[in-house]
Amino acid sequence: MSLNPSRPLRLAFAAVIGACLVGAPVVAVPAVAAPLPVQLNLLNINDFHGRIDANTVKFAGTVETLRAQHPESTLFLSDGDNIGASPYESASQQDTPTLDVLNALELSASAVGNHEFDQGMDDLTGRVSEKANFDYLGANVYKVGTQTPALQEYALREVQGVTVAVIGTVTEETPTLVSPNGIASVSFGDPVDAVNRVAGQLTDGDDANGEADVIIAEYHEGAGAGTVENATLEQELALTGSAFAKIVTKTSAAVDAIFTGHTHKLYAWNAQVPGAATGVTRPVLQTGNYGENIGQVVLSYDTVTGATTTVTNQNVKRSTAADAALVSAFPRVATVKNITDAAIAKAAVTGSVSVGTISAPITRASIGGATPVVEDRAAPSTMGTLVANALLATLSDEKKGGADIGVVNPGGLRKDLLTTPDTDVSVSEANAVLPFANNLWTTTLTGAQFKIALEQQWQRDSKGAVPSRPYLQLGLSDNVNYTFDATRPESDRITGIWVDGKPIDPAAGYTIGSFNFLLTGGDNFRVFTEGTGTTDSALVDRDAWMSYITANSPLSPSFAANQASVTGVPSTAVKPGDTVSFTVSQLNLTSTGAPKNTELAVTWAGSKTVFAPASVDATGAATVTVTVPTDAAAASEITLMAKESGTTVRVPLAVTVPVTEPTPVPTPEPTPVPTTEPTPVPTTEPTPVPTTEPTPVPTTAPTPVPTTAPTPAPTELPQTGSSAPTSAPTAAAESALTKALQNKITVNDSTVAAGDKLTIGVGTAFAGQYVSVWVRSTPINLGGWQRVSAAGTVAAVVPAGLAAGTHSIIVQDAAGAVIGWTEITVTGVTPAATLAQTGLDASPWLAGGALMLLLGAVLVSRRRVSMDS
Repeated sequence: MSLNPSRPLRLAFAAVIGACLVGAPVVAVPAVAAPLPVQLNLLNINDFHGRIDANTVKFAGTVETLRAQHPESTLFLSDGDNIGASPYESASQQDTPTLDVLNALELSASAVGNHEFDQGMDDLTGRVSEKANFDYLGANVYKVGTQTPALQEYALREVQGVTVAVIGTVTEETPTLVSPNGIASVSFGDPVDAVNRVAGQLTDGDDANGEADVIIAEYHEGAGAGTVENATLEQELALTGSAFAKIVTKTSAAVDAIFTGHTHKLYAWNAQVPGAATGVTRPVLQTGNYGENIGQVVLSYDTVTGATTTVTNQNVKRSTAADAALVSAFPRVATVKNITDAAIAKAAVTGSVSVGTISAPITRASIGGATPVVEDRAAPSTMGTLVANALLATLSDEKKGGADIGVVNPGGLRKDLLTTPDTDVSVSEANAVLPFANNLWTTTLTGAQFKIALEQQWQRDSKGAVPSRPYLQLGLSDNVNYTFDATRPESDRITGIWVDGKPIDPAAGYTIGSFNFLLTGGDNFRVFTEGTGTTDSALVDRDAWMSYITANSPLSPSFAANQASVTGVPSTAVKPGDTVSFTVSQLNLTSTGAPKNTELAVTWAGSKTVFAPASVDATGAATVTVTVPTDAAAASEITLMAKESGTTVRVPLAVTVPVTEPTPVPTPEPTPVPTTEPTPVPTTEPTPVPTTEPTPVPTTAPTPVPTTAPTPAPTELPQTGSSAPTSAPTAAAESALTKALQNKITVNDSTVAAGDKLTIGVGTAFAGQYVSVWVRSTPINLGGWQRVSAAGTVAAVVPAGLAAGTHSIIVQDAAGAVIGWTEITVTGVTPAATLAQTGLDASPWLAGGALMLLLGAVLVSRRRVSMDS
């Protein structure tokens, strides 16, 4: 137990009185018993989220059991998020059953949570407040642009002659957690500053602004860890920039107990009171969530000195007693049972209808892989992938937005799909997964902006501070995967992204399908607000989700992770024969049923080398060591596939390939070409030779000029190495030349003549890959399969006879897909080149032909002389 000198003025006053009595005449007076301290029994919940289900009666029974320990001095309080993100039994009835249950249990006061704002400020101050018999408190909620409180800041309660003040606040992150339109009239300030301001008013001696003997702070904000993670208070406070650290170390000493919430964590810590002697503490508590625990703090208040002492600081697990026993023992529990039974029965009329089936449990991520799930919003999950796939499937139709990628925020997933009691998925079970009734939107980000979205998983709020959840894992459709290195500097941790198996193009547009909450910047993913062409599909998430379940049943979990940590990859180019080693980790999911991976298959794109698999340890990490193969491309990619889960990890590597490459097109040995035109054979008969022996014709031919041509640069001729496609390239349809692909390639000159050589820039991302080059209107292939150089270029020659005018140059990949296209203007035929170049130089053959004519003339001449003699 620790004394909290929260009333320094009263303590000082008591000390002065004591000093004045020293030395005073002793007067006999009748003995008067000192008043007994008042035991204040504070019961607390947080993040109840409308849990109207089979456990509601036991929850109520736990509250009443603890109330019975101090029947005359109990206050039942809440830290917020009583409603919102609720199961179908409550959500389908606008959370009225939940408010009725809390009313029946005589909840005295509650902080507002962010979910109280789910349907907007007007809904909170209207419908919700009208149904609640308790006070909703929000001292840090202000009318926009002012410091004028928009909600009630505190409530005063008299408990056995002691005035207890309850001050409520909500997380400052609320604008990022709810739809902006509903809270446009208010702003959210620092919760600690608000509590300290109000606590100062309540202890300033001015009755006009309220006075209190004991002050309780209800913060809908909390620690990022707790009992489940075996974290300590000291570890949490080491995060000095966190909202929770400020709550513990900066909240006024006038506050006697601190209740927290929002982060769904479980802890009951005694924290040093700021400014007090070492060892003087006060309770700091959070109960987890969903009524699974009831927080109990008992404070002993000395009515003479004004000091409080902590007697009890604990979380009490929900009762396991039979409902009938609890109903019999406690009248309030009997009322709760009636409310709960009626709500469940009403919801069952529509909620029990089956919308589909599952083959195995599909769940959120679970801390340590625990079963049942202990939600972990910082890890990927089978549920995240499934819902993201549903978003993509629903919104991929151009009429609904044309989504390329589905994305879901982890806080949007509120329940799991389980195979107990059966494999059917009912309306209520499906609704419980996505209970917010968000609209489905699309927006288009560039590849560079999508990378920023992934970087923003490492969270910063609008002021640049790290929030209480420092990392939030986005769920992605399974056509996306990426690698990261968390040791790299902030905003530079994503090391590679692939969409549909291809590296993301930073400049290209990718349409994202998600909830309007996320695409308006929710959960601090602010880059989504920079998207273009943002469109509301007019679909509600819950309805689209149920339609997807029906169309795709039975649903099965995918245990392939969309991402992996990759560290130690060489940052500079390697050479064939080099040994490369790097570490891959976080390969295992923690969702229910996820297998533990044991090995990774290793392949090197474009190489015939066979590699041994890499072993994966129990933590889901592997060290991959390979030797760079001799046939590695300049822009190489290692692909790793986990044996058990199918997780695919891609690791790009730059390779320095030998400068000299094999001659691309075999050619016969050319005949040397003379440097001058040969002397023509005379057309007249030679003068007959006299009877004397004629002068013989010299038998030696003129020494030819060496004709060895320089080796062409690797980028300028088609490369047809051993790994080139075996079938001839085929032209893509003209419809494939979309506007989005225009100018994705470049040419060295856009105005050319027939016979001119073109250098075409494809991009270093395609280095080492085989492509085909085409010119059209009528498609003409230029050079067969060509291998892109390390500089990202290929070469082609404008064909002879190509009509003057505008033509398209197209580059297609080995699969025939268009990489890009651009336009050129052909003006005529270059004088020096009247034959189309097709990758084979004809000049040696022409020269050889001329030489053969010369030799033939000489032979004819010798024969004529011989005959005449």
